[in-house]
Amino acid sequence: MVISEIAPSDVLARCRIGLGVPENSGTHIDDELIAALLRRCAGFLCPCSRTALRAALLESLQFLGDDEETLSERIDAMVDGLIIGGDLLELSDVATDDPAAKGTWLFAAPPSFIVRPGGSVFLTGIVPDQDIFLPQSLSSRIAYQGFTRIIVAEPEEDLPGVLQEHGIQALSPNVWLKAPKTEAAHDFVRAMERTLELQPPSGSIEDLQILYLAQRVTYYRGRWLTPKGQNGTFVARRPQDYGAPIWCFVRLVDGNPDRLLDLPPRKSRWRSSDIAWRLQMAIDHCRGNPQRYRCRRNDTSVRFDFFSPLPRRP
Repeated sequence: MVISEIAPSDVLARCRIGLGVPENSGTHIDDELIAALLRRCAGFLCPCSRTALRAALLESLQFLGDDEETLSERIDAMVDGLIIGGDLLELSDVATDDPAAKGTWLFAAPPSFIVRPGGSVFLTGIVPDQDIFLPQSLSSRIAYQGFTRIIVAEPEEDLPGVLQEHGIQALSPNVWLKAPKTEAAHDFVRAMERTLELQPPSGSIEDLQILYLAQRVTYYRGRWLTPKGQNGTFVARRPQDYGAPIWCFVRLVDGNPDRLLDLPPRKSRWRSSDIAWRLQMAIDHCRGNPQRYRCRRNDTSVRFDFFSPLPRRP
């Protein structure tokens, strides 16, 4: 028996073919491939934690190309994208057949589609143990854009009807676009502060990072710093042994943690990052330093630039 060596570029090329992702020469692992591989991993592993999903894919991609530390961050970002896009569901306090399942877990959403105003559709969802859940005549028409998958309808084609014939569920745009309940910024901040006050004393927290209020809101990365003499309540992140830092809400006294609330609070439908970003926007508004955006227009389009991450709907 002869054992042949396969170059990393060949491994990635075969992955693309198997997943239906457009070709991309070399060993660069682009967002479209990461998203497709995450869907594949989720089909095997879900329900599971974000950490388990990221670790499984990161291990699979070792020695195949991009810097591992950068790749880990990109995988985390793409997991967020798949949650936003509806491929993954992030649920808290769930009941599963696994007695060890605790906290927030990821579940593979069932295959669905959302009809866009122009007639094209967004595809969402994952089928366990399958790369593609559509026949070749449809899967070959999928356009991959980051974490999204789109099929453009052909002239006179009833694309929603065709998808439903293949067992894909239609998701109403009203459900897809439904916004969370309106709540005044002051009410939201006060409610979170009341919940924080009920927490036991936290003690010191090594390598805690806070979103500092005095920094300008148009420089999100520059707002993160290590506490040093601050007083008050802050959105923060604290490290953990494995996985991404944990989002939290903290009260500081002379720069030292006094109370700590991990996000999201129990029974919340929001992701931890979304409730943290929403809380920060509310705090900024209450302090008279609200979030800003920039609008740029040309002859054919309008572009909005946001300077902080935007929370998605629950």
